Amino acid sequence: MNTIKKLRAPFQSYEGQKKLWGILFIAPWLLGFVFFFMMPLVNSLRYSLSEIEASSEGLQVTFIGLSNFINALTVNTAFNRQLLESIMNIVINVPLILIFSLFLAVVLNQKFFGRSIARSIFFLPVILASGVILGLEQTSLVQEINQQNATSGGLANIMSSFELQRIMLRAGVNEYIVFYLTGAVDRIYEIVSQSGVQILIFLAGIQTISPHLYEASKIEGATGYEAFWKITLPMVSPLILVNLVYTIIDSFSRSPVTDLVMSVGFDNFNFGLSSAMAWIYFLSIMIILLVSVFFISKKVFYQE
Repeated sequence: MNTIKKLRAPFQSYEGQKKLWGILFIAPWLLGFVFFFMMPLVNSLRYSLSEIEASSEGLQVTFIGLSNFINALTVNTAFNRQLLESIMNIVINVPLILIFSLFLAVVLNQKFFGRSIARSIFFLPVILASGVILGLEQTSLVQEINQQNATSGGLANIMSSFELQRIMLRAGVNEYIVFYLTGAVDRIYEIVSQSGVQILIFLAGIQTISPHLYEASKIEGATGYEAFWKITLPMVSPLILVNLVYTIIDSFSRSPVTDLVMSVGFDNFNFGLSSAMAWIYFLSIMIILLVSVFFISKKVFYQE
């Protein structure tokens, strides 16, 4: 009986109960990781340090050290190019997706006619990017249509982009900001198609903010602009961190690097090299996540 009381004691306080619910929340993931993911992860690390040959007796694993990693980084030029392109796309797209998602969430939280329809429209890209629809997007017919559109409107797009750059540069806007914003216009399809989940998360967070805070700010004479920066943004800052992590991982999962890793492993049957590529890719994701979370978490406001 005393043993049970000692076990229950740490979870009787409010902080203890939050820790308990947190453990219960991640328990399914922990169980799945231990029973289904840990062993393949260890095997892939072993394969990345080995040369693998298939025979009638099964896979023969010979330890060769870091040769596969050196091969992936120095010999296989396609891997380096696609990895750098993926990282650059993340650096460009992630801030745009977060800003666009937060802006749309604030707009969709307002009361206007057809609000439910508007919310559904902006969530449609999440549905269209899954299953059969995603396969249809990659068919030759859709690619041909996109190519025709690009050919017919290519000159007009170049001229409009050039004109926009010229106007902004004349207005005194920094050159790097100008190229970043005009590049964002060219990436509008990617930004919209990858913002559905983030919009829902931001929208749910905004709806949890007490209306009394906005009422008090209006009484004090705050404008809507000031209310956004002083109330909305700090209150949803934890969700900015959540969406940052989600967007980075989602962007990496869409990268062509994953297709290259699978092609090297299952088409060329070079499992050692493909495992080394996968681990380099995994470590790149982890480094970007750690750096991003380290800096963003310092600005996060948690309401007690």
